[in-house]
Formats: sequence, C-alpha cells, structure tokens
Amino acid sequence: MEGHKQWISQGFDEGVFLVVGNLQPSRGGGILAHNTTMEELTERLNADPFVIEKIVEAEIIEITPARMDERLEFLKA
Repeated sequence: MEGHKQWISQGFDEGVFLVVGNLQPSRGGGILAHNTTMEELTERLNADPFVIEKIVEAEIIEITPARMDERLEFLKA
C-alpha cells in the first residue's frame, strides 16, 4: 500500500492527478488525470504497484468535454 500511496503522491506532485478517490459502492478507485498524453498516462498507470502486482486492472476512460463550468476551463488545455 505504501508504494501505491507514493505513486499517487508523485502523480499529484507532477501535476497530472487532480482527484483520487474510491468508486462507490466498493468498486475500486478512480483518478482524474490532466495534462498528459494517452501514452504517458498508460505508462504511468503501468508503473502503479497495484497494477504491477496484478491487484487491479487499470481502465482509461477518455472524456471530451462538450460543456463545463467556467471554474474548470483550465481542463480544456
């Protein structure tokens, strides 16, 4: 678990992770990522100790915003 927590901290420190939390009810975890390419994100996810140890399988769901609150305009970049 400590390696996974360090991996999450690195994602925040590098400005890629915006939100990390549990999916409800008891459906694993979710990460909102930004400022990365699909290739870079795939590499990052494959470096997660939980993925390496086959504790979880990562799935990337890409969103193309059609409309958003002005407070989230930075996500368009």
